Amino acid sequence: MTTLDNWRKSSYSGSGDGNNCVEIADRPTHIAIRDSKTPDRATLTFPPTAFTPFIRSLKHARPTES
Repeated sequence: MTTLDNWRKSSYSGSGDGNNCVEIADRPTHIAIRDSKTPDRATLTFPPTAFTPFIRSLKHARPTES
């Protein structure tokens, strides 16, 4: 899939070429998120009003025990 979106690496992905590579693209009606290692796969999209609560919930999520 080829898009004209301006994808940028999330500041939360860390530095360098690590495994935590999340890219974000601002679109007129929503914000899109994808894994930079597999850009042609699924993309999550959020309306702007839902994006901030989504990120906030990730920051406060507790890891589950295995």
